Amino acid sequence: MGEVLSHRRLSELIGSIYDCALDPGRWDGTLADVAETFDCAVVSLTLNDLHSNRFLINKAAGWEPALLRLKSERHVPEINARLTEWLERQSSIDEMFVTSAHLPPDYIQASPYVEECLKPQGIVDIMHMFLMHTQRQFAEIGLGRHARQGVITARELELGRLLLPHLRKAVTISDILDVSSIEQAHMAEALDALRCGVVLTDERAGILHANRSAERMMSKGAPIRSIRRVLAAGTSAASRELRRAILHAARNGTHPGESNAAIRLNEADQPPAYAHVLPMVTGDLRTRLQPNAVAAIFVGATDEQTGIGLLAKAYNLTAAEVRILESLMAGHTLAETAQHFGIARSTAKTHLDHIFAKTGVSRQTELVRLTMQLTQPVHGPLDMAHPWPHQFGPPS
Repeated sequence: MGEVLSHRRLSELIGSIYDCALDPGRWDGTLADVAETFDCAVVSLTLNDLHSNRFLINKAAGWEPALLRLKSERHVPEINARLTEWLERQSSIDEMFVTSAHLPPDYIQASPYVEECLKPQGIVDIMHMFLMHTQRQFAEIGLGRHARQGVITARELELGRLLLPHLRKAVTISDILDVSSIEQAHMAEALDALRCGVVLTDERAGILHANRSAERMMSKGAPIRSIRRVLAAGTSAASRELRRAILHAARNGTHPGESNAAIRLNEADQPPAYAHVLPMVTGDLRTRLQPNAVAAIFVGATDEQTGIGLLAKAYNLTAAEVRILESLMAGHTLAETAQHFGIARSTAKTHLDHIFAKTGVSRQTELVRLTMQLTQPVHGPLDMAHPWPHQFGPPS
């Protein structure tokens, strides 16, 4: 076999690959150069999560955007199954998987991935070069050829063997496949989608991470504040109670007890805002996002986009009725609510009866259900399999 690539062109391509190690933003352009060098129509660099069957990274060139999304949304399980079967049979990940050579024609003909993603683009063959493989993930570069280019040949296999060591070094140096950073980004994205504020703290209430909603609250100074990156509430008393709950969570994480109670964050004459403190002794949120966190503080404030705000607007609730509803939604009994606002229990009951009459329900459980049905927990569509980080849900 003759020279698969001129020495000059090979040097230029290797140089471009190592440029990506210094500037990961160059990967998209370099992948396009790699595809051109291999005389391929499409190329992708993916990091595949075998546990949840998703792409942690999905960079591509030449792919039609809609089909690339379809690949990510529907076909990762099939891709993972075929490639892991291959990897488990190999003594080394240096061997390349070629669709036309290693899959039976009848399988290719019946494959949903081929039918829905490859055929519409005219792709007839794909070569997979593996960058890393563990029990939980593998990373690969997939190069696809159009019908006009024909199937993968010995030239592409030889060229792959020349470039694979350089590709592996470049992705390692650039940390593009740093799983901990990727998982951290996914977790932070999930928290940012929540409407409620979420703050992760250490034992002394030091702020380790705050989602977008919490940062917005702190920038306004209500209902939570950041004082030299220490979490504080709207009143001194609430700040002390919040710190006690965080300390309790740190020292009694496996038996949260009273630390799960709602903490009123602001003055009685203001629209109520409450915090719930969740211990974080274990769980993905701690291990994958902030290993030093001891507590997650969920903060809810009155907002027209919350269920309470929408309910008040839809049924024309008065300010007094809204305060009663907010207190009940925070987990307080009617007697506790009356005591908190300094009113007779009979007065609180009258407000509740008015709410029942306006909303058409007759029990507190039905009222809670109606309010929760109106609550949108995230800021618009969340492109994840599970909108809540799976080790915990919304505060009860």
